[in-house]
Amino acid sequence: MKRNVTLTITTIIVISLASCGDANKKQDSNMGTPTEIEAKNESSPQIADASFSDGMTGKVFQNYQQIRMALVNSNAEEVNLAAGNLAESLTGEMEEMESMAMAMADARDIEKQRELFSQLTEQVEPLFKESIAEGAIYKQFCPMAFDGKGGYWISDVEEIRNPYYGDKMLKCGKVTETIKK
Repeated sequence: MKRNVTLTITTIIVISLASCGDANKKQDSNMGTPTEIEAKNESSPQIADASFSDGMTGKVFQNYQQIRMALVNSNAEEVNLAAGNLAESLTGEMEEMESMAMAMADARDIEKQRELFSQLTEQVEPLFKESIAEGAIYKQFCPMAFDGKGGYWISDVEEIRNPYYGDKMLKCGKVTETIKK
């Protein structure tokens, strides 16, 4: 009986991992490592191929993308720094986002940071959708995040780079919406 349970659990895990891998086989395998992508993003003055109707939203988006890439790289210290920058860029009327960014800046555990990032995504998505002036951004989803509940994030690139699993499941996810004006 114990062997059957172990076999069943192992089968479920293998199927789950395979389902994320198959969905992304069409992606270019020469995309670079998360660190290479982050370095490319940091070297270019504008992270996204999108612009926003106000400078504050542009700064929020830029900081959000830095947090996302730090999570992709599983670098808690970089998350702390980028989340602190995000909190500084928010105006007084965005207190809930600011407190969430501060909590992320103070958290030392990468899994706690990922949980807060998911909550932050819920907060920033409407702001990005309302303020995008030109270009495109991508709402992405990983069905396996948070014990199968799933998790969304907003990306500046269409290719999947999963902030909830980092290099463990880098390409697990899909684009659920292209947001553009």
